[in-house]
Amino acid sequence: MPTPTPVRIVESKSFDDEAVLDLYRLNHWSSAEKPEELLKALQNSHGLVLAYMGDKLVGLGNAITDGHLVVYYPHMLVHPEYQGHGIGKLMMAKFQEKYGHLHMQML
Repeated sequence: MPTPTPVRIVESKSFDDEAVLDLYRLNHWSSAEKPEELLKALQNSHGLVLAYMGDKLVGLGNAITDGHLVVYYPHMLVHPEYQGHGIGKLMMAKFQEKYGHLHMQML
């Protein structure tokens, strides 16, 4: 039996546009209907984490913050086939490395 591919969580604004749009479509998020705006919004986020299994994008989250007191996590998506396996928890753990000191965190 092959060993499952571990999930790799990275903070990066470098991503495949179509893979991101597919992730939004698979989760039925209406922002996928505005691809240019969505991709620009993600690029302009303060923080962006991506979850990969091998080369496959299986999760994405973004952060918007004032840098002093508050951070918002408006987009947290996991590919439907990979939900329930702790990927969202891993993405939040990555965000906590950067934003854990902030007083108010809103998901």
